Amino acid sequence: MCSVVAMTPTLLAAENDRTPRVPTFALKGDIAGELQVHTTRYEDTFAGLGNDLALGYLELVKANPGVDPWLPGDGSVITLPRMYVLPDARREGIVINLAEYRLYYYTDGGVQVYPVGVGREENPSPVTDAEVTMALESPAWYPPASIRASYEASGEYLPRMIPPGPDNPLGTHALMLSEKGYLIHGTNKRFGVGMPVSAGCFRMYNDDISRFAYQVQKGTSVQVIREPVKIGLSGGEVWLEVHRPHEDYSNQDRDRLWRAVLDRLETFRQQHPDVEVQRHSIELAVDQADGIPTMIGERLTQMAADKTGDDRDPKKPAESEQTLYF
Repeated sequence: MCSVVAMTPTLLAAENDRTPRVPTFALKGDIAGELQVHTTRYEDTFAGLGNDLALGYLELVKANPGVDPWLPGDGSVITLPRMYVLPDARREGIVINLAEYRLYYYTDGGVQVYPVGVGREENPSPVTDAEVTMALESPAWYPPASIRASYEASGEYLPRMIPPGPDNPLGTHALMLSEKGYLIHGTNKRFGVGMPVSAGCFRMYNDDISRFAYQVQKGTSVQVIREPVKIGLSGGEVWLEVHRPHEDYSNQDRDRLWRAVLDRLETFRQQHPDVEVQRHSIELAVDQADGIPTMIGERLTQMAADKTGDDRDPKKPAESEQTLYF
């Protein structure tokens, strides 16, 4: 639990820009968005760019291997990972995938995707099916006894109440959830957005939550899942997205993800027996585990249609094609 919240709600004021900072992407089957690029300046860091572009630190690091996140350099072209295989959850309201540190918000026009900070390993965020109960601005924070005790044990003093302001860990706005004690909120430590850093709550950039809080209605569903492997279909193509949990990629994490991929593929092939997948592409996706969707196969019906419509002479032997299998 990230906190016991005993706040006096303030009606959300009609001020400031409420336009979402992130695009609303149309759904293309199980895929949304597209990869983008950005040219860095000499003073840029991935932490700063994440805050400016509404992306998480870790997703930028994983999408740009070999680039120094603290000194990418003037004129470096980096990948902005804004293409997504949609999570295996109801496509309504809010879906938070702990494994990728992202929040999906489904609207009538498509989906918005935000980076979020989630619970640390010792204080994990709950996997739950909840709903939004109240929106607040300028919240005060009443830390629970457990958090105050941990501060005292380390020789630090934490008051019973942190008033609104720049030192408030809840940031500028918050959404209270029916999962008691848990919030989607802003933060006074923006570096933790898109990483496992909280005591269980879900942290957004203040620039995001200050707009997002006005979009979300009371009663909006909030599904919290943990799905490091996502597979989906789009236009007859099969796509795989794999997320390693940390900046480093240990052998244990790799083995764990391989098992998750195999399990997910087995389920997917049972649901879609007309697809063929390519092992090499799957291996590449797991080896990188960078959170960027990889095309790993196609529907057989789509492949047959493509072959029927080509210009090859049926009397000539077909060119060697790479076998799709798994």
